[in-house]
Amino acid sequence: VTVFLSTLTPKFYFALTVTSSFISGLIFVFEWWHFRKYGTSFIEQVSVSHLRPLIGGAENSPPAPAAFSAGENESSRQNMPECKVWRNPLNLFRGAEYSRYMWVTGKEPLTYYDMNLSAQDHQNFFTCDTDSLRPSDTVMQKAWRERNPQARIKAAYQALELNNDCATAYVLLAEEEATTIVDAEKYFKQALKAGEMIYRKSQNCHSQSPQHEAQLRRDTNVLVYVKRRLAMCARKLGRIREAVKMMRDLMKEFPLLSMLNIHENLLEALLELQAYADVQAVLAKYDDISLPKSAAICYTAALLKARAVSERFSPETASKRGLSTAEINAVEAIHRAVEFNPHVPKYLLEMKSLVLPPEHILKRGDSEAVAYAFFHLQHWKRIEGALNLLHCTWEGTFRMIPYPLEKGHLFYPYPSCTETADRELLPTFHEVSVYPQKELPFFIHFTAGLCSFSAMLALLTHQFPELMVVFAKAVSTV
Repeated sequence: VTVFLSTLTPKFYFALTVTSSFISGLIFVFEWWHFRKYGTSFIEQVSVSHLRPLIGGAENSPPAPAAFSAGENESSRQNMPECKVWRNPLNLFRGAEYSRYMWVTGKEPLTYYDMNLSAQDHQNFFTCDTDSLRPSDTVMQKAWRERNPQARIKAAYQALELNNDCATAYVLLAEEEATTIVDAEKYFKQALKAGEMIYRKSQNCHSQSPQHEAQLRRDTNVLVYVKRRLAMCARKLGRIREAVKMMRDLMKEFPLLSMLNIHENLLEALLELQAYADVQAVLAKYDDISLPKSAAICYTAALLKARAVSERFSPETASKRGLSTAEINAVEAIHRAVEFNPHVPKYLLEMKSLVLPPEHILKRGDSEAVAYAFFHLQHWKRIEGALNLLHCTWEGTFRMIPYPLEKGHLFYPYPSCTETADRELLPTFHEVSVYPQKELPFFIHFTAGLCSFSAMLALLTHQFPELMVVFAKAVSTV
């Protein structure tokens, strides 16, 4: 070997290092392409799938998911739409809040996609086939289709000229023309008076024909919408007990409209009152296996569990003596909440800045996290030590679920389409949170280092051939 090495010239070493640099560069480029396209390292995938079984190893698969939280079996889970957009239960007022933000900052807080969804909601909620029988409703039917705010407001006034008791016209003015919550409340009170009168008339004749039934559904939607927004006005104006009563009465009067998620408004108001026993009672009713979950449900449950232990919690003490039963329950509740929506903790811990919540949210997405944290951050801050407990424990969820796109622990796998939907719902100046972040695999780092190292050797061999030959011979003899 010594004789063979002594016959090699610097050109050979230079050619060897250039070739190895080129090959490692090709491997690096292929690894990077494969990762960008498929999200995994090709070398790692081959070693895990093909080489490990040959040497007798077994792949450590992630834990199988527990019972599906929405109470659905595997087949229905596969058919479940991943990225359904929901109306934000706590959406702000267009004129009194969103528009004021735009006047102050010059930034548009709502995207065109979000506003277009709202226009579709208004047409579904506030119109029906019998609108042609009432001229004011015909005008409002066109108003909801208008894309220009001033055109909508003008149409609402035209409808009131035709009928001074047009509830939907008052709703539009309350949402878009009123520049303060006080003004919005005045319009909604007028809408409530008109809406109740029309609702009673529809109730008396709803069984006469399918058209009358459709009119009753529309008038019911208007009445529920108005009462809910009045309760939200009272909450924003500090009359919280009044708001809680209005929400409870609304839920009792229309129990079948649970899909409107009025209980999330109630939870937030009760937290503001610090009525934690009442919050727990609401959670006991709505945090049920047969009902769809939300960030408000999961994180409020975690907050109540954290409240019991957070004031005395210390990570140093817990590491020495171990976690108590109450602390374990709190940590598990936080893990459950983080698994449902992993974007929320960074907003609660103020590691990421908030923006105004959109009018629609994507459950388990960044848009839902923004909407939740915007209203609930103050409730976490109010409970001493709650954010500290969250800070110490939330990242442990990701170790429990190493493959969130394939399997979950308590919920169905995390939807992979949330990033696209959130980018359409959230304003462009907001940096959308993405989960799970695709971290570069080890072999991409390895091939990049190998390519760089071999390229450096090739350069040194070219610049200092004699010295590198001596170095190579010394390494080979060792």
